[in-house]
Amino acid sequence: MMKRGFLILLLLFFVSLCSPAQVVGFNETVKEKTERMAWWTADRFGMFIHWGLYALPARHEWVKRYERMTDEEYQKYFELFNPDLYNPHEWARMARAAGMKYAVITSKHHDGFCCFDSEFTDYKVTNTPYGKDLLKEWVDAFRDEGLKVGFYYSLLDWHHPDYTIDRNHPQSASTEEEYNELNKGKNMDDYRIYIKNQVRELLTNYGKIDIMWLDYSFPSGKHGKGRDDWDSMNLLKMVRELQPGIIINDRLDLLDVEGGWDFTTPEQYKVSEWPTRNGKKIPWETCQTFSGSWGYYRDETTWKSTKQLLVLLIESVSKGGNLLLNVGPTARGTFDHRVQDRLNSIGKWMRFNSPSIYNCTQAPSEFDKPENSLLTFNPATNRLYIHLLDYPLHRYTLKGYAGKVKYAQFLHDGSEIIFGKPRHNVTYQEERQKDDLILILPVLKPDVEIPVIELILEQ
Repeated sequence: MMKRGFLILLLLFFVSLCSPAQVVGFNETVKEKTERMAWWTADRFGMFIHWGLYALPARHEWVKRYERMTDEEYQKYFELFNPDLYNPHEWARMARAAGMKYAVITSKHHDGFCCFDSEFTDYKVTNTPYGKDLLKEWVDAFRDEGLKVGFYYSLLDWHHPDYTIDRNHPQSASTEEEYNELNKGKNMDDYRIYIKNQVRELLTNYGKIDIMWLDYSFPSGKHGKGRDDWDSMNLLKMVRELQPGIIINDRLDLLDVEGGWDFTTPEQYKVSEWPTRNGKKIPWETCQTFSGSWGYYRDETTWKSTKQLLVLLIESVSKGGNLLLNVGPTARGTFDHRVQDRLNSIGKWMRFNSPSIYNCTQAPSEFDKPENSLLTFNPATNRLYIHLLDYPLHRYTLKGYAGKVKYAQFLHDGSEIIFGKPRHNVTYQEERQKDDLILILPVLKPDVEIPVIELILEQ
């Protein structure tokens, strides 16, 4: 009897090793997850906001790490932080006018400074000259403009006394002995409690929160941090319990855990195809900057053009994904003039062409992508959108489209694009495959950054 019981226990142990881990108390079908994330999948375009003390030095949000500043050296920014021109309603209006549908703001970045009134630290905005809870004002303003709201929260903390020095810390060491000396007396158990306490505040004090962006794990190699350092399983369980409908990113080091993440987050690069995991397409969102920095960087010059940003958005949607485009506000609480210029230009395009973005996804495989273009598709309306990155000359041949298209028009003004026939003259007869469709475009490119052809497909 003892032997049989032991064998059963052993079998259960091996089954547990082979079965995927799961967030305790969180069970969800594929259909339920699809429905929970439906708004996010439909909206496609959001604003990321990185803001904190690093806006004062204005030379990258990792300035404390890159310049290996001590807490004492960094303290001057805390003592001077006073964004007197901060107007979150103005930010929200600019986001909405640009066509963005949701926004995510840094509640705490790696430097440990909290943009909200936390009872678990003195290192917070209400103790600076500004003296008010930035997050409360921000949430109210963005909700008023009809945008969904999300919080970024850094798992790293270069200020907390119990956060152990690791390879990303401003005081990172070069030898094991130095690390041991630096980490004497630090207690990550207390820091793990601190994380939970603050995330609980964020998810109980500000109403419904739509997205939780936890950043980030780096478990590989020496002196990294991963799921055990954050107690990721219990942290995520708490998040799901506090806000059951919330959408969560994938940086808790729980990729192998069922319910451990909702979408993947390729950062600062365009994916070559729709990302997959275990052979299945997964929800994804690329987070990108206007320039090379997340926080305000006064002298950074690698700013993307409006067309590059629009291509980034369109291409993301064409591969079934979202774009979260980042703004780094100034120390006075304003958007840099270059940000405002790009947002205005994006908004001008989105005002007329957003139907090719919202509710759209990758085109069906039966439609080949024409040269110098990007395709998106709205499955609910059965409309295909061709984004002309390089405007063609007059006659535009769509290979394999014949018999599949009922009507064609420019999206920006709803003007008809007529179907053409092969041309010939006395010496030349144009050859065309019978399944090709010819569109007759105006010679002059429409006054649109990227013209969009809307094809109403046959049922």
